[in-house]
Amino acid sequence: MNESKRIAIAILALGGQGGGVLAEWIQHMARAAGWIAQGTSVPGVAQRTGSTVYYVELARPGADGRAPVMAQMPMPGDVDVVIASELMEAGRALLRGFADKRTTLIGSTHRIYAISEKQVAGDGRGNSAKILAAASERTARFIGFDMAAATIASGSVISAVMFGALAGSGALPFPRAAFEAAIRASGKAVPSNLAGFEAGFAGAGGPLALPAEADSPPPQPTTEAGRALAERAAQSLPAAALPFALPFVLHGLARLMDYQDAAYAALYLERLAAIAALDAAPFELTRETARHLALWMAYEDTIRVADLKIRASRLERVRAEVRAQSGQILTLTEFFHPRLREVAETLPAGLARRLLASPALSRWLERQLAGGRLAQTTSLRWFLALRLVAAGRRWRRRTLRYGEEQARIEVWLARMASQARHDLALATETARCQRLIKGYGDTFERTLAQFEAVMAMPAPTAAALAEARSAQLASCPA
Repeated sequence: MNESKRIAIAILALGGQGGGVLAEWIQHMARAAGWIAQGTSVPGVAQRTGSTVYYVELARPGADGRAPVMAQMPMPGDVDVVIASELMEAGRALLRGFADKRTTLIGSTHRIYAISEKQVAGDGRGNSAKILAAASERTARFIGFDMAAATIASGSVISAVMFGALAGSGALPFPRAAFEAAIRASGKAVPSNLAGFEAGFAGAGGPLALPAEADSPPPQPTTEAGRALAERAAQSLPAAALPFALPFVLHGLARLMDYQDAAYAALYLERLAAIAALDAAPFELTRETARHLALWMAYEDTIRVADLKIRASRLERVRAEVRAQSGQILTLTEFFHPRLREVAETLPAGLARRLLASPALSRWLERQLAGGRLAQTTSLRWFLALRLVAAGRRWRRRTLRYGEEQARIEVWLARMASQARHDLALATETARCQRLIKGYGDTFERTLAQFEAVMAMPAPTAAALAEARSAQLASCPA
C-alpha cells in the first residue's frame, strides 16, 4: 500500500473505454478521504486514433494548509501506478518511460489491434510475448489478466474492471469500501459497475493470466448434402493424409456451401483430391491446398459483401458489441463506394465486357457511382437493395468475376501439380502464396498484383519463393 504524501497515476485507454470515468472515480474517492486530487487528459493519435492518457495526481494536504503544485501530465520515472486498458497500451507505457521499477503496472492482457497492424498483408501483430516479459522485468509489480473477458462475463464496462483491479492491487491507501462508494456516488449503472469492480478485484489477486485460446473444432455437417460431402472427402483423399488435412477440408466445405452451394463445394473436393494424389507424408501440400483453395474459391465480391451485411447474425453481433438493450432501436449507417469494375464483375460476363468496352457508358456509370453513399442498412430501403444484390448468388457462375477467378485458380492448381511431381516443397510454397490475395476492389487488385509478381519468378526454389512471399507480405498493406 502506498503511504506517501503524493501519488501519480497514469491511465492509458482507447476511446470509448471509460478512461475518463475511471479517473473521476479515483478523484472522487481521494477527495472523500480528505486528499487533494487533480485530473487531466492528453488525447494522443501517435500510435492509434482515440488513444488517450489520463493523468491523476493525489496529495495529502500540507501541515501549513498550503495547496501543492501538481503536474499536468505524467513524467517518465515519476509515476507510481499505471493502468492500461489493453496489452499494447501497457507496452506504450513502458516505451514512454511511465512504467519503471517504482511503478505498479496494471494491464489487460487482451489485444485490440491497431490500424498499423491490420493493414499489413501478412501477420502484422505486435509481439505480445515481448511486452509481457518487459512488463514483468521492468516494473515493481505487474498485474495482468484479460479484462475484456472479465468485462463480458460481468456484463459491465472495462473501466469498472480496471477500477476493481486498482483496488485489488493495494497500490492506493484506501479501503475497498471507499472504491465501491465512489461507484455508488456516480449514480450511473451502479449494479453492473459493481459487478465489473468485483471481477477486477478478483483478477488482481490471481496470477498473470493471458486470454484463453479460441478453440475452433472442425464443423460437423448438419444437412444431408453436408454429410455426403464429408463422407466423400474421407473417401477421396489418401487415408494417410486425413489426420493432417481433414479438419481444414471440413472447414473448407462448410465455407463453400455457405458461400455458394453443395455443387461448388464438390468442385473444391475434386480439385483438392487431384493435388492430394501427388502428395506424400507429412502431406503439407494437401493441408495447405485444402486451406488456401477454400479461401480463394470463396473470393469476396459485391454479392458476398451484400450477403454478409444483411445477415441476422451480424446484427446480433453489433447489438452485443454496443450493448443494445431489448427494445432499443439500433441504426447502422455504412459507407458504400462500389467502383465501375466491381459493378461490372457482378453482371453476366458478356454484358460486363460490353459495358467495360464502351467509353461513353463507362463514364456515365462512373459519374453515378462517384462519391459513394451513406447507407442505413437497417432501413427497409437499403435492406431490400442489399437483399437483391445478395440474391445474385444464384447467377454468380455466369458473372465476369466468377469466370476470371476460376481461370486464375486453375492456373495456380496446374502449377502446383506440375511442381509436385518433382518438388513437393516448392508446390507447398506455391499453395501458401495464395495468402497474398485479400479483399475486394482496390485491395484485391493490389494484392493480386503482389501474387502475380511472386508467381512470375523464373525457376524459383522453395526457399526463394517463401522469401519473396514474406517480403511482399511485409512490404505492402492489405
